Amino acid sequence: MIYRTNGTCAKEIKLEVEHGMIQSVEFVLGCPGFTQALSRLLVGMRVKDAIAQLKGIQCLDKGTSCPDQLALALAQIQETEENQS
Repeated sequence: MIYRTNGTCAKEIKLEVEHGMIQSVEFVLGCPGFTQALSRLLVGMRVKDAIAQLKGIQCLDKGTSCPDQLALALAQIQETEENQS
């Protein structure tokens, strides 16, 4: 999935999820060190756990953040998988 972000330095997030587990995360643009670290930490994590940890994180006064946008993307994937079951 490619998720186009809104309100963050990163412009999009490329995700691979299989059976509710995060396989890969790649941010396009954004803070390189932070986004690489976040991506590495999330591989192998359950989607629902990542959403719980990331949802609502704020960056400055933007009203969102790269982690929050990632949580929104993961929620879309989770909803799609649940609808296909």
